[in-house]
Amino acid sequence: MKYLKLSLLAAFVLITYLLFWPVPVEPIAWQAPKNPGYLGLYASNTRLANLENISLNGQHGPEDFAFLPDGTIATATHSGNIMLLAPKDKEFTTWVNTGGRPLGIEFDKQGHLLVADAVKGLLSVSPSGEISLLTNRVAGTDIVYADDVDVAADGTIYFSDATNKFSAPAYGGTLAASLLEILEHKGNGRLLAYDPRSRSTSVLLEDLVFANGVSVSHDQRSVLVNETGSYRVMRYWLSGPKAGTSEVFIDNLPGFPDNIARSPTGGYWLGFASPRSESLDDLSRSPFLRKVVQRLPSFMRPQAKDYGHVIKINEKGEVVMDLQDPKGQYPLTTGVLETKDALYISSLIAPSVGRKSLK
Repeated sequence: MKYLKLSLLAAFVLITYLLFWPVPVEPIAWQAPKNPGYLGLYASNTRLANLENISLNGQHGPEDFAFLPDGTIATATHSGNIMLLAPKDKEFTTWVNTGGRPLGIEFDKQGHLLVADAVKGLLSVSPSGEISLLTNRVAGTDIVYADDVDVAADGTIYFSDATNKFSAPAYGGTLAASLLEILEHKGNGRLLAYDPRSRSTSVLLEDLVFANGVSVSHDQRSVLVNETGSYRVMRYWLSGPKAGTSEVFIDNLPGFPDNIARSPTGGYWLGFASPRSESLDDLSRSPFLRKVVQRLPSFMRPQAKDYGHVIKINEKGEVVMDLQDPKGQYPLTTGVLETKDALYISSLIAPSVGRKSLK
């Protein structure tokens, strides 16, 4: 009888915990679109398998790339290091450290490296290595999670604030914070613009579910931004009859889109950090159950899966190339830098940079 009472008490405590323990998310109901899976346009293949690996000298998580006219490649790592690979080098070497978590990076015309730092905000690194803060506030609010950045021909800097609710320092890092934003699905992300002439920051788009990769279009008339939690890419028009409005560029993707970047041969490269989660899609219409999921131990919640996947999209939002590695030898792919010789693949966690020769 004593053991029965203890068992009933333990069961009561567990049920009470699963139903009522406070969690940081306030999920909303939504309808996840039917997952296209790895069929048709996204038919499984091994075109991204067996990449060459370029050493990061003990660093990991090369989230994004930036490219200088002389062929130098920059990447950002978990430690805060910005690392460089000169044209004849065999491995990346450390240049500067932001003191935060640099994610998206891009060189401007003057050779300054623009950095979307999830901890610090939007930064600029001079060619001599001097780091300065451009902005960490917009419309009276903090920029909580600067994620990706691109610069237009006129010098305007476009960047994403992935979530203005879940900061990386407060919620266990960039990946943990992103999972909270996606689970909640309220849409706390924003697309922002910084004008270096007036030093002003403005909000272009709000209510995005984890606003991620950013790319100015080839014709400079629009900005593309990945909405990771909704499996799509949005287009915000900068000029023309649709100026100031947005529309879906490509929808119902088979994974969580991370970075997006212009290809020098036309179109855009997009990386998937992970395939979609069937359980997360099944729970999309149940905010209550998603709260229960958040109360489970972390290993029991939906997790990112090691599956290499990048695609190329044309100006119409059509998939024209699909490269995959189902075994995830190079894990959690985030995007692509295309040069005349190779494709360089970035990752959330890898201890190296992936390279696929185009020769």
